[in-house]
Amino acid sequence: MKLSELFVNPGLAVMSTASADGAVNSAIYARPHVIDETTLVWGMTDKRTYQNISENPHASFLFKTSSPGFSGVRLTLELIKTEEEGELLDTIKNNADVVVGPGAGAAVTHAVWFRVLEIRELI
Repeated sequence: MKLSELFVNPGLAVMSTASADGAVNSAIYARPHVIDETTLVWGMTDKRTYQNISENPHASFLFKTSSPGFSGVRLTLELIKTEEEGELLDTIKNNADVVVGPGAGAAVTHAVWFRVLEIRELI
């Protein structure tokens, strides 16, 4: 399954992270920006998901397409880097204003890059 093809479909996405002491958090997230088949980037605010990823570089991402059945993926991720400025972050902020609503992009303060360690089907 090619990630670049999967994420063009609408669907529901959940990012799960854990703090340094193991407290787990899950949050609804947008589809990622696909850099290549092993590198994905999300925009993040300064809330719990970003705080967790700052303490623990591992995350899980579940994406279920809106098509009938259980089409989608579960991804195991590892943090590569974060950026607090740049062209990609500007693009993410502009997309948030379109997808979420005017002003939503102002809350996005980080472009967070992940390496995809594992791709699994939903079931």
